[in-house]
Amino acid sequence: MKKNQQRLPDSELDIMLILWSHQPPMSRPEIEKFVNEKKRLSPTTILTLLSRLEKKKFVSVEKCGKLNLYTPLVSQEEYQQSESQNILEKLYGNSLKKFVVSLYGGKKLDREEIQELNEFLQEMEEPEE
Repeated sequence: MKKNQQRLPDSELDIMLILWSHQPPMSRPEIEKFVNEKKRLSPTTILTLLSRLEKKKFVSVEKCGKLNLYTPLVSQEEYQQSESQNILEKLYGNSLKKFVVSLYGGKKLDREEIQELNEFLQEMEEPEE
């Protein structure tokens, strides 16, 4: 994902989450079925959201008969990485320590969680040559 890729509003992110969690390409009626499990949106609203996602280059659209089929152009992992980095930079001044402390809300970590974090940090550490 491009560094300057914009953050998606919740309504557009909801559409992307559906596309990421199902086998693309998907038609508007298929997307609508999953959207309406959580909240009711009109077909025109869903089309508007899909059109915005296309303009932002988050999805591609392919005409198939009378239906448009939508495929994600940005992976969920790419979007998560970008969003995580933005949050870390903006809210925590790039301090991973402050971020982790905030996640745990001051609660003590148990021995297993500390071990898991240590193992992760060791994996992330580049070997010195």
